[in-house]
Amino acid sequence: MSNSPFEPRPPLFPWYAPPLAPAPARPAFATLLGTNLSQPERPRVFVSYQHSSDQAYYYQFSKAFHDIYESIYDNSLARQIDSDNPEYVIQRIRDEFITGTSCTIVLIGPTSYQRKYLDWEIKATLDKEHGLIGIQLPHLTANFSGQVTVPIRFAQNVQSGYALWHEISWQQLIANPASLKQYIADACSRPKNKIVNQKEIKKQNG
Repeated sequence: MSNSPFEPRPPLFPWYAPPLAPAPARPAFATLLGTNLSQPERPRVFVSYQHSSDQAYYYQFSKAFHDIYESIYDNSLARQIDSDNPEYVIQRIRDEFITGTSCTIVLIGPTSYQRKYLDWEIKATLDKEHGLIGIQLPHLTANFSGQVTVPIRFAQNVQSGYALWHEISWQQLIANPASLKQYIADACSRPKNKIVNQKEIKKQNG
């Protein structure tokens, strides 16, 4: 089965700097002693990517976002599950990795469409009806027609209107990290009846 290509387009959601908040009044030292200084819990997102070719981009992504306002969890390094049963592995991904997150971000490089684990992680995300975002990495180059190849299950959900794809560019996201919060909110609010998840799971790489 051929993979569905997509033509890159400019971002649809430009980032605007938020207005500056007024400086808070300095509290008395005695007040500080009774203040709860713990930070509010940050939303969790799952990051899916191909390790052999895209690890450097994950490091850059994590550095840009982990300490700002999102807790970025990459559990794919620990996905050595002792089983040859894809359905069982997908269940483990869904129950142990996807559960507790709100959205999956797929960093899409030139070999992402070939990788079975990316397909399984996307399927597990859709099983949980979580948000789904794809980000085209800089080394995913277009063909002579200006098109790129992405994982089929992801492509189907772009076509249905469920997954975010054209709205985001890697350069824009890294330059404006605060924009990720709005993209996640958008992805999580998309109608669940647009989810397409009936495709047979990928049994092997390639």
